[in-house]
Amino acid sequence: MTIVAAADGSALGNPGPAGWAWYVDDNCWGAGGWPHGTNNMGELMAVLDLFKSTAHLPEEPLHILCDSQYVINSVTKWMPGWKRKGWRKSDGKPVLNVELLKEIDAAIAGRKYTFEWVKGHAGHDLNEAADDRARDAATAYQAKRAPNPGPGFPGAVQSAIEGSAAEVPAPVGARAAAGASDKKPVYGTADPMISSSTAGQFSTAPTQTALLLDELEQPDLFSMLDDEADPAFTEQRPAALETVVQLERELLDPAVRADPLRAGELLHPDFEEVGASGRQWTRQEILEMFADDESDSVDLQVLSLAQLDTNTALLTYRSVTPAGSTLRSSLWQSDNGQWRLRFHQGTLES
Repeated sequence: MTIVAAADGSALGNPGPAGWAWYVDDNCWGAGGWPHGTNNMGELMAVLDLFKSTAHLPEEPLHILCDSQYVINSVTKWMPGWKRKGWRKSDGKPVLNVELLKEIDAAIAGRKYTFEWVKGHAGHDLNEAADDRARDAATAYQAKRAPNPGPGFPGAVQSAIEGSAAEVPAPVGARAAAGASDKKPVYGTADPMISSSTAGQFSTAPTQTALLLDELEQPDLFSMLDDEADPAFTEQRPAALETVVQLERELLDPAVRADPLRAGELLHPDFEEVGASGRQWTRQEILEMFADDESDSVDLQVLSLAQLDTNTALLTYRSVTPAGSTLRSSLWQSDNGQWRLRFHQGTLES
């Protein structure tokens, strides 16, 4: 009989206290996390632990519901090529989260499995249950207490899942010396939109000690907002602005940028971007770059989020990749409840 489970990850600050969870039903689920990690690490760990927790049932197919196209594409599309290249991407740079990916590669050997993408925070019962437990685990680490690990999978061999990457996450992010490019826009590691093909323009040494996660201050998202805001917007502010941050993270997801339909939905018809060189980039130019891009995952650190009017929000944040960090500003506009990115500009940090 096919085992149907949802897997999800959560990070408070991204990077920050992080959690992961998989969920079959109220009597069959597992969760965990780390004091410091990223959302992508949580998403990967949820899938890894699900495979390990069902290793005693090798003949049972797994059907995994996942809202991360990064995870789905990593396991089903990109991983074979990364392995052939020695766990390096097409530009020769190391694959992010490689230890987790290696463990997943070992865990799926000989297993029957399928992935199904589900939209996150859209009312899917299993996805919502996994998301709640992953967020609870992250919150537990934020409060410096042990998370609820859940009942686990019936019959699972505990020793099979102990000592895995769940306990020792890899360091996340690195600050590197960076130089501006005049040829591409700055929405990403360098230009454009986190393009790994141009990341080689930047120094990446040393990567493991240059940026310590506990040095990253995660500001209170809503404490920076204008207290004299329009009352109509203020009433809707938490949900509306949370959506803006979620969509910005989605636009930084390599799998989303590789999907022209979804990427097109997120960019306003009049979208434009100003690169570090001062050149303006159109929506069509950016979408064409997405199609040829194999990008690094990006950690987003919110700096401020402010309302400009009832239908406009300005998000500023720092994006961090192994190639360096960039300060960014994104102007989002809402039309009939649908948020789209209208304008973006970024400045490389030295």
